[in-house]
Amino acid sequence: MAILPPFLEELRRRVSIFDVVGRRVRLNRRGLQATGLCPFHNEKSPSFHVYEGPDEPHYHCFGCGAHGDVITFVMETEGMQFRDAVEKLAGEAGLEIPRDNPEARERAERQDTLAGVMELSAKFFESQLGGSAGLAGLDYFRRRGLTPETMKRFRLGFAPDGFEVLKAKLAKENIPEAVSLESGMLVKHEETGRVYDRFRGRVMFPIMDAKGRVIAFGGRALGDEKPKYLNSPETPLFHKGRTLYNLNHAQKPARDKKEIIVVEGYMDVIALAENGYPQSVAPLGTALTEDQLNLLWRVAEEPLLCFDGDSAGQKAAARAATLALAHLKPGHSLRFALLQPGEDPDSLLRGIDGSAAFRSVIDRAIPLVELLWKILNQGRTLDTPERRAGLKKDTEELVRLIKNDDVRAEYRRELITWFQEGVQRPALGKRPRFERLQGLKTPSGTIVSTFEWRFLPTYMQVVGGEAARLGLADVKRLPFRTMLAVLINHPDLLHRHGEAVALIPIPDRQLDKLKEALLDLASRQPDLDVDDVRNHLVDLGFSAVIETLVRHSGNMRFALPSAGVPQAEAGLLHVMAIMREPEIEVELEMAARALKEDMSQENLDRFQAAQQQKFEVESRRRDLDLADTEHLFKS
Repeated sequence: MAILPPFLEELRRRVSIFDVVGRRVRLNRRGLQATGLCPFHNEKSPSFHVYEGPDEPHYHCFGCGAHGDVITFVMETEGMQFRDAVEKLAGEAGLEIPRDNPEARERAERQDTLAGVMELSAKFFESQLGGSAGLAGLDYFRRRGLTPETMKRFRLGFAPDGFEVLKAKLAKENIPEAVSLESGMLVKHEETGRVYDRFRGRVMFPIMDAKGRVIAFGGRALGDEKPKYLNSPETPLFHKGRTLYNLNHAQKPARDKKEIIVVEGYMDVIALAENGYPQSVAPLGTALTEDQLNLLWRVAEEPLLCFDGDSAGQKAAARAATLALAHLKPGHSLRFALLQPGEDPDSLLRGIDGSAAFRSVIDRAIPLVELLWKILNQGRTLDTPERRAGLKKDTEELVRLIKNDDVRAEYRRELITWFQEGVQRPALGKRPRFERLQGLKTPSGTIVSTFEWRFLPTYMQVVGGEAARLGLADVKRLPFRTMLAVLINHPDLLHRHGEAVALIPIPDRQLDKLKEALLDLASRQPDLDVDDVRNHLVDLGFSAVIETLVRHSGNMRFALPSAGVPQAEAGLLHVMAIMREPEIEVELEMAARALKEDMSQENLDRFQAAQQQKFEVESRRRDLDLADTEHLFKS
C-alpha cells in the first residue's frame, strides 16, 4: 500500500539529510551546503554536494550525476526498497507510518479541506480590510507606516466585529459547521452550545507554512479587549511549536544573505521586511522550541535572535540560549542582538536613524557563548573563594548540557579561560583574545599580533608596498578578492573548481556571501557567461562588493576579463594553494599535539592525513612556484 505524501513531507522535515549522508560520507559543512567524496563513484577531489534547507533538501554529484533526497540516499547506499528505507528513517525519527487505509485517506482529505477553509477565511479577511467594515483596521496599518504593497504581500486583513459574520460566509460556501469548528475559525460555547466566530474586531495576520499555504491566523485587538493577541488553536494543519511566522517569505533571502533574524512579533517582522530585512521571522507568542530551532538551522548556521529590551525579552533570550545548548553542533550556534530597555525592532526602525540604527544593533550581535557568560555573571561579585567556586560550579553545570563532545570541550575551554582571567565579559562583540602576545611590524609598519602575522598567507607577508598602500585589513582580504574576481570574470572555472572553492573559508562575511552566491548559481546553471554572473550578483545586492574586487585585484593580470582561460586558471590555482597553507599548518600542529598526548590510532590517522595535505600543498606550490607564474602579475 502507498505511503501518503503528507507523511513523506513530515519525514523529510524531521530527518536531517546531513546526519544521514554523514554516516557514509565525510562532509565538510559550510552553512546549508556540504561537500565530500561521492559514495557512488571513485574520486579524489570532492564533487558531491549536499543541501539542507526547509525546501527540498537533496544531494547532487557533479561528477556522476547522482541526485536525490534522504530517502533515495538510503535506498541507493543500503540497497533498500522504498518502503524499507522509509520505515528505517521513520524509526530513527520516532514517527509511526500511517497506513494507506480508508482512515488515512480520510485524514489526508480532511487536511486538504481544512486548508481550503483557511484560504477562504484569508480571502474574506482581506476583502474586509478594503471595505467600509475594515476602515479601523486599515487605519491601524497605515498609522504603523505600512504600504498597500506590504499589506498585500503579507495578506493582512480584518475580522469584522460580529459573532457570525465569517460563520455565514463559510456556510454560504457549503463548508460543514463541523469542519469550520475543526479549522479553529469557529468556536462552540461549552454551556450554551452556540457556535460563533473566533476572531472579531481584530486586524488579522495569516500564518503560513513554508510553502505559503495559510494554516492559521493571529489577530490583534484594536481596543482594550483581552487577550491583545489571539492565535488559532492547534489543528491538524497547525502546530504552533513547529511554525515560524514569515518563513515562507524569509527562507530565500535568508539563504542568499546567510542570515536569518528572529524577532518577537508580527509587526516587527513586517517592519523589518519593509526596511530591507526580508530574512526575518517570529515565533508565535511563545518561547522558541526545539523544532523551531531546527527550522532556523536549516536556513542559516547562526540564526540571530533580536528580542525586545524589556525583562520579558531578556528572559526569552536566556531561555533560547539554554535550550540551544543540548542541540549545538560544529558550525551550528546562535547570535544575540541586545536591544536597549524599552526598544523593539519596530520602534527602532520608526526612529530618526531607522534602518541604520537597526543595522548597528545587528552588527554588535554577540555569540551564544558570550551571552551565557553574561547570564552566569549577572548580579555576581567574585570577591571571595566561595563565590568564585559558585560561578565555576554553575559554569560546569551549563556546559554539561551540551551533548556534542567537540562543542562541549570548546565551551568548557572558553568559559573556564574567562573565569581564570577574571574577565567580566559583556563587551558587545569585542573579544580581544591575543592582547598579551608580542607585537610585530608588517612591511608597512603596521603593528599586528604574532597570531595574526603567523597566519597571514606566505606571499602576503612580503608584499611590502602593497601592504602600505592598502592597509593590513585589505591585504588580508586580497587573496580572497582575487579568487572571486577570477571566478566572476571566468565563470567556467566555477564548474571546474567549485568543489575546492567551497572548502575555502573566507573570514570576511560579505565576501563569503558572494562566494556562496556564485556556487549556488553554478549548481543551478550549467552554462554561464560573465554578463549573466554579474547581473545575478547585482540583483542580489553585491554591486559595491564587485566594484571593490575590480579595484583591489587589478594588479593581477590573470584576474582580468581579458586574461585567457589557461592564464586565469593557473593564477586561480596558485592563489588557492597559497590560501590553504595556514589552515593546514594549524591542523598539522594540532594533530601533532593530540598525538603526543594520546598515541591512539585515531590521532595517528589524523596526523598522517594532515601530513599528506601539507605534502600535496607543497607539491602544488612547487608546480606553481611564483617564479614560474610571475608573468601572471603586473610588474
